[in-house]
Amino acid sequence: MRWKGGRRSDNVEDRRGQGPVYGAAGGAPSLLRLLPMLVRTKVGRIILVVGVVAVVGGRMLGIDVLSLFAGGGVTSGRPSAPLSEAENESAEFVSVVLADTEDTWHANFQALGLRYREPTLVLFTGSVGSACGSASAAVGPFYCPADQKLYIDLSFFQDLREQHGAPGDFAQAYVVAHEVGHHVQTLLGISEKVRAAGRGASQARVNALSVRQELQADCFAGLWGHAYNTERQRLDPGDLEEALQAATAIGDDRLQREAGREVVPDSFTHGTSAQRVKWFRIGFESGDFAACDTFADTDSRL
Repeated sequence: MRWKGGRRSDNVEDRRGQGPVYGAAGGAPSLLRLLPMLVRTKVGRIILVVGVVAVVGGRMLGIDVLSLFAGGGVTSGRPSAPLSEAENESAEFVSVVLADTEDTWHANFQALGLRYREPTLVLFTGSVGSACGSASAAVGPFYCPADQKLYIDLSFFQDLREQHGAPGDFAQAYVVAHEVGHHVQTLLGISEKVRAAGRGASQARVNALSVRQELQADCFAGLWGHAYNTERQRLDPGDLEEALQAATAIGDDRLQREAGREVVPDSFTHGTSAQRVKWFRIGFESGDFAACDTFADTDSRL
């Protein structure tokens, strides 16, 4: 995958080493609005003193007490180590991939008579706060429809390579493009329709809807790969296999087996390895937006 020299996106928010960032929905910043009221009363002044002591004491112990008010959990109060050259190159890579998805989806939306609104990609380390709540790196990359941002701890790529046996830059690009696919679903109202269809339904039905939504995001990732390959002609031999290996590695059936658990199809939320490979291929080989309607596919096996 020949990505170096490509345009970088302006929509990257780098929070690496910062810990959770307080969101607009509440948290520590909202406490500042209470200060004028607190200082007017004796009890309020006592609360302020106790609060200051707690914050200062927490800092001395290496704990960010304010993050507790923000729902972000306990994080280190010490400054992070300088980022390595490899870490910075990885950040540049995802920025270039994001920029290319922007070009692809602007064109696709224009063909549909619509206007594409670009998402923001947030890079974080360890844990992060979003409009969807706080999350640790253990959950993997995710998209939050409430703030229309993609979140990724770049250490996931190392896990993808070392734990799941899916190395390669196009495997990593597939992950980014998949999360962008969820943004596309949000803009088109697909995500809201899925949520509405799941209200009051059984857990098995909710899971089945989630699988179709995830497989469509895989297909949308394939659409981007098609454009990158045919229009930009920047893929190398073997790149497609890297993406397919990544899709295989994160199938629900494979992950359950690797965890030593029984494979339970009704519990799937993302689809099997075979399903994920199939739908990425459909997008990649067809380049046809209409071909990615996983919800119209009547085959229960997808």
